[in-house]
Parts: sequence; structure tokens; C-alpha cells
Amino acid sequence: MRSAVETEKLSKSFQLTRWSGFRRTRSEIVAVDDISFSVPKGQSVAFIGPNGAGKSTTIKMLTGILYPTCGRASVLGYVPWADRRRLVYYIGAVFGQRSQLWYHLPALDTFNLLARIYNLDRQQFIRTRDMLIDRFALGAFINTPVRKLSLGQRMRAEVAASLIHKPQVLFLDEPTIGLDVIARHELRNLIREWNRDEGVTVFLTSHDAGDIEHVAQRVIVINHGRIVIDDQVLTVRRRYLGSKVVRVLFSETPAEINTPGVTVTTRREYEIQLEVDTGKAQIPRVIFDVLQAGEVADIAIEDPPLDQVISRIYREGAP
Repeated sequence: MRSAVETEKLSKSFQLTRWSGFRRTRSEIVAVDDISFSVPKGQSVAFIGPNGAGKSTTIKMLTGILYPTCGRASVLGYVPWADRRRLVYYIGAVFGQRSQLWYHLPALDTFNLLARIYNLDRQQFIRTRDMLIDRFALGAFINTPVRKLSLGQRMRAEVAASLIHKPQVLFLDEPTIGLDVIARHELRNLIREWNRDEGVTVFLTSHDAGDIEHVAQRVIVINHGRIVIDDQVLTVRRRYLGSKVVRVLFSETPAEINTPGVTVTTRREYEIQLEVDTGKAQIPRVIFDVLQAGEVADIAIEDPPLDQVISRIYREGAP
């Protein structure tokens, strides 16, 4: 078995009932519409889309919480909704807005409880627990009631709790929602490290472009319940990027740059930032004009932020 997750023509519809006085009307809402994909073992995948696209519904089917309307799915060879009791021993799940930690107890107590639930060997559990406490830097607050933790501390403990039984697949639904910049950066690094070093397959949903850029190798874009793009993150960047960002630091106040296809987006006394339409201006030509504008102390050529790419995908749809 090479694939950790597989779906084939997976769909989920909900029946919506409305009442107007004594009159009842029913309608069908299609949340997930005939999606098919395969995730190899050890891959990190971002499953993204706008609100209501079907992301969370898909994860709930893959973890066995919801039954599909039609189609099939397998996770590590198990049918999630039929084999949920066996599957839970091999998967972990973190839902950003729902906690698995006991609110009034320290995270350590939840870890001990999970060891009993998963019937873990005591010595193996202690080794795994201590390793997670060390890797996720939980030691300073592992005995503090969860209600007293910051959101960043709680989310680190949530992810660690989902790994206590050493799952092969980790489902993460908006794991960084509400976190500050530092906490998001720390959590992304931990997830990426676990994927790289332990070979855990990561299936991530997020609205945060930074999560996708720093954690995922592949991106699946879903909209209105259908997959519109399934490709490597770098390939998606190239396909949807028609521009580059050039940041230049001068040793003196530079002259004006009037290259066709180039827009000055930021200008300070010794610094400018340019947006280059690569369909109209070649980068070598832009660099030549920059060097003519003044003595250059530093220069950097970058892609625009990934969130611009994602916005364009949502706006334009699949090519």
C-alpha cells in the first residue's frame, strides 16, 4: 500500500429543511461533489479553498465522522466510516476550534488518559511523551491547567496530543487559526519537522498562505465542492505568477526608473520596491535599468506572497 489517503468520486450532500408557517420546503446542498485524489505516504498536502468549499466536510469523512452520500475513500487501507474504531489507532486529528485537551486539567493528564484509551505500552508511551514534551517545548507548562494556557501553548499541546500514539496520518483542520505570528511560525516548524523526520503524512486545511508555503509540498484547491487544482506548490506558484518583486537598496538616492511593465510600489530615500510584469519586462532588462539608477548596495528578486496566488486561483478558477 503506497497511498495513505485515497478518494474516488467522493460526494456529500445535506438535506436542508425550511419552514414558512405550516409549509415545509426541502432542498439539497452539495458540500463535496465527486472528488478523487490520492496522497502517497509521507507527503504533506494542503487542502485549501474559500469558506464553504467543502474542506472540513472532506476531513470529517476521511476521519470517519461523516458518512458520504456516494463514492469511496480509504485511509491506510481502511474505510473511515466503516472501520473507524480500528482507524483511530493510526491517525491523529487536530481541529483548530475544538480541543481534545481536558479544559480544567493539565495537558499531561490528557496525555496519560490518551495512553489508556489507545492501550499504549507504558514504557513506549513514556518515551514518546517525553520526546514530544521536549520537541514541542511543553515542559514549562505541561502541568498547568489547559484553561490557563495561551492559545499558542494550547495548540502546541493539541498537536502533541494527536501524536501521542504515533499515528501514520495527521489531519489538521485550521491548526493555526487565531495564533500570533510567533506561535504560527513555531507550530509550522514543528509540523514540518514531524513530517520530514518521522514520515507522518500530513493533510492540512488552512486559510493562511504561510501554513501552505511552509508546511505543504502539494496543494489541492477545492471550490464549490469540486477540485479545481491539484499540483505541487512550486508549480502552482509558477503557473499563476505573472510578476516578480524586486527589492533594491541603494547607497545613494536613486534616479527614477521608468521601465515599461515595471511599477514602483514602495519608494524611500535609499530603497525601492518594484513589481515586474514578466510578460512585458524581462528581469535582466529591469536589473540593467536598476543599476543605471544608482549605486546598488543590495538587491533581491522574489515571488509575490502566496496569498496573492491563492486569491488569483479563487478568482479565475482552474486554467
